[in-house]
Amino acid sequence: MAVEAMDRRDVAQLKADVLIIGGGASGVAAAVTAARNGLSVILLERYGFCGGGAVAGLSGTVCGLYAASDGDKPPEQVVFGFAAEFVDALAARGGLTDPVRYGKTFTRVHDPLVWRETADAILAQAGVTVIYHAVATQVLLDGGEAIAGVIAWSKQGPLDIRAAITIDASGDADVVAMAGLPNFIGDQGRVQNPTMIFRLGGVDVAQFAAAYGADTIMPPSVSALIGEANASGRFKLPRAKIWLFTTTRPNELLCNCTRITGADGRELNTLFYADFTEAEIEGRRQMREYARFFAEALPGCANAFVNDSGVQVGVRQTRQVKGVSKLANGDILSGRKFADGIARSPWPIELHSGSKPRVEWLLDDVYEIPYGCFVPTRGENLLVAGRCLSAEHEAVASARVTAQCFGYGHAIGHAATLAVREGLAPRAIDGRDLRLVLNRDGARLG
Repeated sequence: MAVEAMDRRDVAQLKADVLIIGGGASGVAAAVTAARNGLSVILLERYGFCGGGAVAGLSGTVCGLYAASDGDKPPEQVVFGFAAEFVDALAARGGLTDPVRYGKTFTRVHDPLVWRETADAILAQAGVTVIYHAVATQVLLDGGEAIAGVIAWSKQGPLDIRAAITIDASGDADVVAMAGLPNFIGDQGRVQNPTMIFRLGGVDVAQFAAAYGADTIMPPSVSALIGEANASGRFKLPRAKIWLFTTTRPNELLCNCTRITGADGRELNTLFYADFTEAEIEGRRQMREYARFFAEALPGCANAFVNDSGVQVGVRQTRQVKGVSKLANGDILSGRKFADGIARSPWPIELHSGSKPRVEWLLDDVYEIPYGCFVPTRGENLLVAGRCLSAEHEAVASARVTAQCFGYGHAIGHAATLAVREGLAPRAIDGRDLRLVLNRDGARLG
């Protein structure tokens, strides 16, 4: 007996100038920018809130705003545009700390609930049509490789969404892959491991800060304690260099400390359902192990308890688009600038493999990311935004953070506007023109 796939529910037909898949930082920025330019915009998001890795993955910080330097220089903000606007809106709602020390630079810790509400408000004010709890399952192709929109799953039934321009802000280049367009995964398939970030309540923050100071990267003494705990056989803590942040909430730490690999030792790739599942289970196990260690070993944490974790593991790297341009590893540390640079970053390369993550700093400078990193080499009417940009393995370890994703979305929202209004193919848009538009819109790219 033949088995036939079936969904007899009615198909809802929707249409917009711009369709955005994914409501992370880049998706929100792109949607708001295009809508403010007068376009009709639909934003499709699989969760019931926006935020992507920052909220669902509980990364918890807005990284990439401030220059890095040696010494005791105060925070110097070097990234503006939509990133600065969103940060200001978060702060106005009480959802963001002042800058906190992060090694040679600074970051800001956000409240994930306030992040959601801030995104809701900005999207509504711009007139974006947001569809939560919906997932793109098929891409609509017109004439081979021209993207016409997507078919999406929702509780109501299938959605047939058509748009002049589609922006893949899924983080995983899902639309690119569904269309069969060129893409790649990490370093010949090897990706940075996922992590389970969690929040610890019941902390005596004053006692903790008195012991460890203002730097959120814990000192070598903590790494040594972790090593001793592992050697005793009473704990299994795979990562020794860890990040602990105070938050907007009293008596709380945000903990970035797990290192999730497979039982076979592989770096797990969340594109694969078995790896994703294993990562979630192992992440929760490590979360409890680190929390138990903190309560026993760290000042101020004797009465601490886990009060929240990511909705899912935080994902650093999966599938990326093969773009017209590709950000190279060497571009980061050389502070390279591009004539068509549409975003800038001061953030270091962070490689989280091994028990001690490696951080390579770019001091007193920024590098730029060219427009071509977001334009697929093939396929029409399609742009990408966010961490699925075209970049080498180490480069994406810097370029994927929140402030830069806001910047990518800001730029690609303007690119979509030019494409729709002028009838241009995304590859025909000159990144230098886009740079001028962004500077008029407050990006301060120089």
